[in-house]
Parts: sequence; structure tokens; C-alpha cells
Amino acid sequence: MLKEKLSLLPNQPGCYLMKNNEGQIIYVGKAKNLRNRVRSYFSGSHDAKTTRLVMDIVDFEYIVTSSDLEALILESNLIKKHHPHYNIMLKDDKSYPYIQLTKEIHPRLLVTRKLVKDGSKYFGPYPNAGAAGQTKKLLDRLFPLRKCTTLPKRVCLYYHLGQCLAPCEYEVSEEKYEELTQKITRFLSGNHPEVKKELMGQMQEASEALEFEKAKELRDLIMDIDTLMEKQHVSLADQIDRDVFGYYVEKGYICVQVFFVRQGKLLERNVSISPHFQEPEEDFLSFVGQFYYDTPALPKEIVLPMGIDENLVAGLIPNGKIVFPQRGTKRKLVDMATENARIALTERLRLMERDESKTTLSLTQLADAIEMDLPKRIEAFDNSNIQGIDPVSAMVVFIDGKPAKKEYRKYKIRTVIGADDYETMREVVRRRYARVLKENLPLPDLILIDGGKGQLAAALDVLENELGITIPVGGMAKNEKHQTATLIMGEPPVEVPLKRGTDGFYLLQRIQDEVHRFALSFHRQTRSKSFLQSTLDNIPGVGEKRKQQLYRYFGSIEKIKEASIEEFQKAGINTKLAENILAHLSDK
Repeated sequence: MLKEKLSLLPNQPGCYLMKNNEGQIIYVGKAKNLRNRVRSYFSGSHDAKTTRLVMDIVDFEYIVTSSDLEALILESNLIKKHHPHYNIMLKDDKSYPYIQLTKEIHPRLLVTRKLVKDGSKYFGPYPNAGAAGQTKKLLDRLFPLRKCTTLPKRVCLYYHLGQCLAPCEYEVSEEKYEELTQKITRFLSGNHPEVKKELMGQMQEASEALEFEKAKELRDLIMDIDTLMEKQHVSLADQIDRDVFGYYVEKGYICVQVFFVRQGKLLERNVSISPHFQEPEEDFLSFVGQFYYDTPALPKEIVLPMGIDENLVAGLIPNGKIVFPQRGTKRKLVDMATENARIALTERLRLMERDESKTTLSLTQLADAIEMDLPKRIEAFDNSNIQGIDPVSAMVVFIDGKPAKKEYRKYKIRTVIGADDYETMREVVRRRYARVLKENLPLPDLILIDGGKGQLAAALDVLENELGITIPVGGMAKNEKHQTATLIMGEPPVEVPLKRGTDGFYLLQRIQDEVHRFALSFHRQTRSKSFLQSTLDNIPGVGEKRKQQLYRYFGSIEKIKEASIEEFQKAGINTKLAENILAHLSDK
């Protein structure tokens, strides 16, 4: 089917949507030529990440557009809509915070991520909620707008602190609000030195009038302005808000850095690292498009590196002033953003390589000790019960040495009565791999059993004699301290020469600890449910909500047994039902 669809692809621009075996869209891309781009995924050699993407593709769709620009905009919209697994950049629909000056009778200052065309003024975007919150906190102290959502009946503390005009009790004219609005706008547009000068004059007057507390408050306010508004790495004299972009590509990954320059000062940055499957320039443009997706409030300037298609950018951000500096301070900012992107990506790749090499080493050591090929998929089992009550079992899966939690499975034991660990293991292994065979699911390369010789023999018997499956099976035996001691394999079982302290032994410990944790957690859930069910279920008039009500009030079954009729009444239970409950529990 794929070959047939590939042969029908047009030589036109557009977007393509890759799907997995569940019909989910896992990747969205754009192309100047759909035929060439989509077919390239299914021919030639690829790096590991692209190979993984291609392995997950079972179908695709495409949408033809009239231009490359339309394809770029459509790609951005589709990624925002579907959040494909392999389109990592901004897939969480992240939006940046703004400070909103509301258009109300009595305006307020708010921090928001939603921009609505309601007449409000928006200032930003800010690099994070903390930066926006700090700026709003400073504005609240400088400009006395109301803070409350609904007007109270009398003045509040903010009025007495001089941070509110108290429109709840005093009339405030439109002229006064207009004056405050203009001051806030000028302040956030870089006019804070004028505000500082005014505050310094007030501080001097307070000091001369011996009002030292007021003078100290004004001094602290001036220091806050210095701390918040003057913090900078680079300063431009024009005091213009701008976003500066730089990007770097290496080993199939792209890092984009955005410098937030506000009032001419570099205040913060945003870093995004993700795999890229298209040409670097195309992925960078996709990032920029998603960055400003549905954003009515743009900075005065958007500064991009040279070499980017100007027509595409202009079409992607039609209302923005796009600059491609060739020299000067802006070019230095772009170079600095690019260099920071290079450093961040290099550091991330080194960490990934170190992590991957360590994982590969642990798998290699485990495989060498067992004398088998590298086990890509490992499935491990553990049983849990207390004196045979509510027996359960659990399975965890490690793929490429890392836990794959979506693959974990829980089993309530159906056929075993009492604490028979061997028969429990037989049942769960039988159920698991009978289903694997029936549904043609992937078989593991290695099966690990939490237990010793008995559990290992039970699992082997089911796999080989009942199901006809030949897979390496190991028993993870523990010492008297309930810690991983050794790995045993074979029939008769022998100890695998895997030294303690090695990466391979550490991987074995992780697997055993994880399956034990998962099984124990499941058993606790099962036990708590069955405990409540077994004692309160058959009492007439006691349903699920009533059981929860009783348990919340009394805390345990024992306390319910010991409770008086009066205590039941306090818990909301009438006398007749309380007598029935006590009579029922007294027989247990």
C-alpha cells in the first residue's frame, strides 16, 4: 500500500502527515516537492532517530498547497492541532506570558497567556511567568490600580498602603485612569528612568521632613526598579523591544535560542532542542512560525540570522518587522544567540552520548555474562501477596535498557488458592505468552523472574513444554537482606558470572527493584479495595458512597466496630442503619 501511495505523490508543495499502526499522526512535515521528500524517508540509509520514525510509519496523508509559504503555515497549524510525537518543538502548545492592562471601568493589571481582542493593552511577551509576575508586582506598587476581581463593600489594605485608589468607596475619574494608563505604557516602553527620578525626588522630600519610614520604602522601590529593569547582558540605546534568534544543527538535532530584548536590554532567553527531519532552515522557520502562532502582540523587531528566505518569513509573520542584520550590535546579538545554541546542543549531545554509552555498556555486560545477543526487549515478572491473600503479579518491560512504562501489565491471579508462588508464576507466564502468541505481539529477547530456582523452573516449564517458546529466562535471586544477589539460568540452574558493582549488575538491580515496586503497589491497591468490600459490601443500605463516608469519618473498620450510635449520627448515619452496621460487623 505504501509503495502504491508513494508512486502517486505529486511534484508539488504541501504538507505530509505520517501515521502509526493505531492511525495516530506521529509526524507532520512540509516540502517544496512532496514526491521527492516523502519518498526519501523510505529509501537510502538514515540515522538512528529517523530510522525509528520510519519504523513507526504504516501510512501517510498529504495536503497539496499552492506555495511553499502556504505549506509552512499549514505545517505550523497541523502541529499545533495534532501534537505529533516526533514534532517536539513547542508541541506542548506553550505560550508566553503577557502583562494585561484591562479595558474595564476600573482597570486592573493581570498576568495572562491568553490574548483576547477586548480592548485591553498587552505588554510582552515575557520569557517566563516569574519575570512577568515580578514586573507586575513592581507596577502594582508604583501605580494604584485596583487589585480585586470584584469590588468589595469597603476599602482594603491596598488602599491604606497607597497601592489602590479604592473605587469601591471613592469615585475615580476617567482622566485619572487615563493618566495611570499612559504612565504604565511609558514605563513598560522604557521610560522607567523618569519614574526613578520622580521617586528619588519624593524620597529626598520625605527624608528632609524626617519621614524616614516613607523614605526607606521609596528607596526600596527604586532599588527594585534597578534590580528588575536594569539587569542586562547587552544594552542597545534605542530601547526597542525585540526578539533575537539563533540556531545550530548537529547530528540530526537543532537547537534554537531566542533572546528576549526588552527596552533595549537582554533580559532572558529561551532554549529549544529537538530532532529535525527536514532541512535545517525549514525546521527553523517552522519553529519561528509556531513561536508566534496566533500572537497578536509582537515585539517591535524580530531579528533573524542571514540566509533565511525573507519572503517565507514575511508571509509567516505578516505583521512583524523582520530584520536580518549584517553588522553592528544586532549582528553581534544574533552571533551570540547562535553560539549559545551551539554550546547548549553540544552539551546535550554529550550527555545523551554518555547516557546511551552507559546503557549500551550495561546491556553488553549482561549479554556477555549470559552469552547471548544484545537483549533489546526485556520482560520481568514478580508476584505479591500476604499469606496468600489477594495474590497478584506484575510485569515490567525494559527496551534498550530503559523502562517502557506503557508496556507494563498487571495480573490478578485467578486459579491459585493460597500462597503458592510457583503456581502463581506458572499462571502469569502462561497468560502473558499465550496472549503474545495469539495476538502476534513481539516476543522479548530475555525474560527475568523475581525469584530463585523454583520460580525459574515453573516459568521454563510453561514456556518450553506448554507453549513451545524458547527464550532465555533468568531468575533474579535475592539475599537475606532482600537485595539482588545473583542471576541464575538454565536447567539445572547455574549462577551467571555477573560481577557486583558493574553496569550490567546495576541494570539487573534496577529491573528487579522496578518490578518489585510495581507488583507491591498493585497488591496494596487490590488489598485495600478487597478489605473494604469484604467487610461492608453486604450490608443493606451501605453503598459505595456510604462506605467512603464511613471510612473517611472513622478511619478504619475497627473504629467503626467500636463506635456508638451517637457517633454514627455525627457521621451522618441514621440510628436504624447504624444498628444494622454494628450487628453485621459483630458477626465478622
